Amino acid sequence: MKKIINTPNAPTPIGPYNQAILSNNVLYLSGQIPLDPSSMKLIDGSLEDETTRVMENLKAVLEAAKMTFENVVKTSIFLSDMKNFNTVNEIYGAYFKEATAPARETVEVASLPKYVRVEISMIASL
Repeated sequence: MKKIINTPNAPTPIGPYNQAILSNNVLYLSGQIPLDPSSMKLIDGSLEDETTRVMENLKAVLEAAKMTFENVVKTSIFLSDMKNFNTVNEIYGAYFKEATAPARETVEVASLPKYVRVEISMIASL
């Protein structure tokens, strides 16, 4: 059985999906982009600001499911330009303990929703 997870502390989905689905103690978090949850406007700032907003959006969804970044077992990072890897990696890494960090892939894609520079999705487990 699946449980829908949505919170007003993360951006409202911009398509036919939910922020996360909990199924058999596994939480599947939809990709987050740098949308401000209160205004639903894109963060207009540095790549650091954008990446922080993405991570804070994911944190809000994890909290709505009564989880933390310690529960994350897998992440997928999508970048519009691999030249941004080091900056995104530094911000992303601050949210995890290196010894227990999740599995991950980072890929460059031709384009992302709303033409943002970074999108991150996660899988977490109880």
